[in-house]
Amino acid sequence: MLKDRIKSLAQAYKEEVIANRRHLHANPELSFKEFKTAAFVEEKLQQMGITEIESKATTGWSALIKGKNPEKKVIALRADMDALPIVEANEVPYKSQSPGVMHACGHDAHTASLLGAAKILNEVKDQFEGTIKLIFQPGEELVPGGASLMIKDKVLENPRPSSIIGQHVMPMIPAGKVGFRPGLYMASTDEIYITVKGKGGHGAMPETFIDPVLIASHMIVALQQIVSRVANPKIPSVLSFGRVEAYGATNVIPNEVKIQGTFRTLDESWRAKAHEKMVQIAKGIVEGMGGELDFEIRKGYPFLKNEPELTARSMDAAREYLGEENVLDLDIWMAAEDFAFYSQEIDGCFYRLGTRNEARGITSGVHTPTFDIEEDALEIGSGLMAWLAVSELSKG
Repeated sequence: MLKDRIKSLAQAYKEEVIANRRHLHANPELSFKEFKTAAFVEEKLQQMGITEIESKATTGWSALIKGKNPEKKVIALRADMDALPIVEANEVPYKSQSPGVMHACGHDAHTASLLGAAKILNEVKDQFEGTIKLIFQPGEELVPGGASLMIKDKVLENPRPSSIIGQHVMPMIPAGKVGFRPGLYMASTDEIYITVKGKGGHGAMPETFIDPVLIASHMIVALQQIVSRVANPKIPSVLSFGRVEAYGATNVIPNEVKIQGTFRTLDESWRAKAHEKMVQIAKGIVEGMGGELDFEIRKGYPFLKNEPELTARSMDAAREYLGEENVLDLDIWMAAEDFAFYSQEIDGCFYRLGTRNEARGITSGVHTPTFDIEEDALEIGSGLMAWLAVSELSKG
């Protein structure tokens, strides 16, 4: 059976996939600067005998694996390659050798898994019909998102896939298990940049200045009405401010306060309305207290919706590959992913690969200095992705 063949190959190539992941982890590169990573991926694909490789969005690649009757159906598999500006705190042999840069979101595992899946699929291409397009993309972590640039560079054309599948590590799920959610899954994301301007002065003489710190405080509290009083409670929304800069002192009031935050939701019409309401509320508070306001919203990724039928088929295939008990149902996740751009263009399925191992202390969340994965999960990372691809091609 093809499934057993894929499982056997995933086991045989496990150590190679782990070695590739460790190389990538030790040599991380930031978004849109993945030049060495891209060169590594191209070299590995060429070593497999995969020759139909195209450069996309400067540091991205697409590649084709053609089975029998290659025009019958085309599906895509996607991995992201960029790292984060985080100083790694792990003491492991494969610790980041790039100061201040770390694969703290598992993109090294995604890239290594897709390389492993590619090796498996290329070896069994005489046993399936259709074509598999491999997508290795840059810049998932940075707006406007590498996926959007890959799409502009026609990664979904010539040939056009009917669907796309992507996976992401999940440190809350034990290694050996995976998770899926049909329909709405992840939120849109927008970046908010605010400057509240006043008139600084000596903290002991409030009658002589316009206090931007006080104004900004009122504004931040008032803006929470967007979620608590304006939003439809049936539409999940999050408004958070993670950075507030007021460079004064104990007795010095600054001239301005700079604020950065994020807004996330799962409905595009509400998203647009919320943008308007935020500016309206902020302007009313700031100007009403005598200040001036600069309010910028940088629109980021759209919400991610898993096509229900494709996701149901993928879940069935995962149960067949891993067993019923190892395929979990996921809740809505208010984080964002630029895979959403693909899912807005074609049918998409974005699922989670469990990487947790409590016995070994591998429990840290993504985007933290101690994030790591249980590397045994990479056997599933490569094998399951290959199996999902051939299973979907077989659906006609």
